[in-house]
Formats: sequence, structure tokens, C-alpha cells
Amino acid sequence: MNLTSPFALALGAIVALSLLGVPVGHAMIGGSVLYLYLKGMDMGAAAEQLLNGTYSSFLLLAIPLFILAAAIMSNGSILDRLLRFCNAIVGRFPGGLAQVNVLQSVVFASMSGSALADAAGSGKLMQEMMTREKKYTPEFAAALSAVSSVIGPILPPSIPLVLYALVSGTSIGYLFIGGVLPGLLLGGVQMGLIWWLAKRRNFPLEAPVRLREMPRITREAFPALMLPVVLLGCLYSGITTPTEAAGVAAAYALLISAALYGMRWSDFYDSLLASARMSISIGMLIAGALVFNYVITSENIPAALSRALGGLQLTPMAFLLLVNALLLLLGAFLEGSTIILVILPVLLPTATALGIDPVHFGVMAVLNIMIGLVTPPYGLLLFMMMKIADVPLGALLRETWPFLLVMVAALALVTAWPDFVLVLPRLAGYTG
Repeated sequence: MNLTSPFALALGAIVALSLLGVPVGHAMIGGSVLYLYLKGMDMGAAAEQLLNGTYSSFLLLAIPLFILAAAIMSNGSILDRLLRFCNAIVGRFPGGLAQVNVLQSVVFASMSGSALADAAGSGKLMQEMMTREKKYTPEFAAALSAVSSVIGPILPPSIPLVLYALVSGTSIGYLFIGGVLPGLLLGGVQMGLIWWLAKRRNFPLEAPVRLREMPRITREAFPALMLPVVLLGCLYSGITTPTEAAGVAAAYALLISAALYGMRWSDFYDSLLASARMSISIGMLIAGALVFNYVITSENIPAALSRALGGLQLTPMAFLLLVNALLLLLGAFLEGSTIILVILPVLLPTATALGIDPVHFGVMAVLNIMIGLVTPPYGLLLFMMMKIADVPLGALLRETWPFLLVMVAALALVTAWPDFVLVLPRLAGYTG
């Protein structure tokens, strides 16, 4: 590539702006405008692509609605009830509180859809619980809170899968249900590793919950646990579109929080503020990606890459392995949403040409990108938990590596066995 070409200079501008601390979305818009200027094209095309992309996609409305539902359900009293429920289920097993950390991430997935939100909310609370009375070291608790947080975005509702549906045109309903088994697999391998570590390190056991208390604990958590049932029921019954289902989820979260869990007006106001901030952040990233994707299309990069990969005569499995290696590498440096919005659209034409199912490809890619959040040197969850737990990065990484290995093994299974992802969508009527 000519380093003085408009495209190369635009890429350099994006990297430079990002390194200076400019948000990635703004950096992509700035670099794209520079490209249009250097090419002598109408710079108003940037605004045109931004407006056309954001206002023509009804699916985009699902993102702030899912975020609002998560913010409402993150009310402290709801989290307490869910954690008591998780403790009642797995607290008695070896590494009891560590097992609870993983299970709560599976449960909290229905209220989050975002790994960073999971880590900042329930992950922070679990960090405090695990290190209380020195039951677990701060670095182990921080590593576990980081790796367990990546489970949420695989399970529905998943904001990364919504973004993939946006760039690929794949059914969000089938993507959601396709992520169920891989998400549960990720939780299962983490819990299995904790069991093994508990035997080696003599992790403490939690006091078993009495059987007669189980109905009360389950009853208190039941309304919150029903959120994914309500969401998926709306999607697969055909009653609502995905965006309308997100609205129903937000309304249900508000209803049970206000009527059953005593949510105050101040809590609701805080939820609105938190969801607005996160929605604006994601919205700017999407806007930047839409403009930069126009630049990529203008340079005919997808077609050129497709021809280059076609010349290699890769089999579908070889292509998936190459994609996994690329995404794991990029995930160590880039934010996940950027990869989904900028990199995956370039790879999708080749995947389609090779006959790779778009639901399988999307779930595999999102699983890979989520693992990147805990992959050094730039894993965002590592830095977040390092700050929350106040532990050195080196100590945190030592505790993270075993979990990374088992998660990559789970990714290998999902990559090599498409039916593991597709069995539930096909039962729901998917014909891909």
C-alpha cells in the first residue's frame, strides 16, 4: 500500500487521533473526512452516509432500549436477590463463591448484553464479596470477574450480536438463540476450571442454603429471571419485531422494578442517565463506522480481499481458522464494537462465497471478540478490573491465562462444529 495515498493517510489520521485520546468514533469520522478531501470528493458524503445509515435502520433502536432495560435491572435490590439465588444453586460446590461469580454472569446476561456493564456492575460487587474475609486473593477475584463478564454478550440480549445483525442483515432472533449454547459452554468451562483450581488451592466452601429457604429465594429472584423468557417469547412468537421486543423488555424491567422491587424515582433517573451515556457512546461509534465503511467501499477493499483470499483456495474451515487468528490478534488491541462494525463487513463477502452460515459466523466472531476483551496487552476488561481491584497488571494476567486457555478451547469447538450453534435456531425454524 502506498503510504502517501489518501486511504493510508486517512488510516494514519485515525490511529493518531485515537492515540491522542479522541474517541474512536470521532477519529473514524475525522479520518474519513480527510480521505474525502484528499480524493476531491464531496465531504458532505460523510454526513449523508451517517444520516442514511442511522435513520434507515429500525434495528438500531433496539440498542438503547436493551441498555435501558439493563440499567433498570441493575438496581441494587435486584442484584442482591439474583446473587442469593446463584449462591443457593452453586455456592455449596468447591470454589463456591467463585462458582457464584460465573453463574451470576450467566444470569445477569439477560439484563446487560454488555461485558463492560457486567464487570462494572455485578463484577465489582463480586470482587468485594470474594475478597471479604480474605477468602480469595484480589488478583484471582479480579481475573475471574473479568473473564466471567465475557459470557453476557454471547447470551441474549447481546449488543454485539445486534451490531453484527446490523452489518450482515442476519436475523437478530436467530443470532440470539444461536448464542445460547456457546454462552453456556463458556460458563461451563470456566466453572470446570474453578472446580479443578479449588481442589488444588483449597478454595473455601460456602455454607449450604437450607432446602426450606429455596422457595423463598427463588420466588424473590423469579421476576428478574423471567426477563429473557419475555424477550425471546416476543421474538419467536412473532408478536413483535426485535426492536419492539427490546421495548417490551425495557417496559417489563421498569414494571417489575417499580412494582415488586421498590425502585425509587431517583434510581429511575440514574438509569436513564446511565443508559443515555452508553447509548451516545455506542451511537458515535456506529456513526464513525458507517462513514469509514463508505471509505472502505470506495477503495473496493472487500472485493480486493475476497479476490486475494480466493486466490489462496482456502477451505471453509481454513478460512474460519484464519479469521479466528486475525480476530484474536485484533481483539488484543482494538475495542470489540470497532471490529464488528469495520472488520467483519470486509470478511463477510468471502464467508458468504465459501458457504459459511452467517449465524454460525456471527456467533463465532462475537465469541472470539469477547475473548479479546481479556487478552493482553490491551484487553479492556483487564484494565477495568485492574482499576476496580487495585491490583498490578502482571498479577492479574497470571490468574487470567488458565481461563484464556479453556475459553480458546471452547472457541475451537464452536468453530469446528457449526451445528453446536445452529441446532437451536433450526429448531426455531431457521433454514440456513
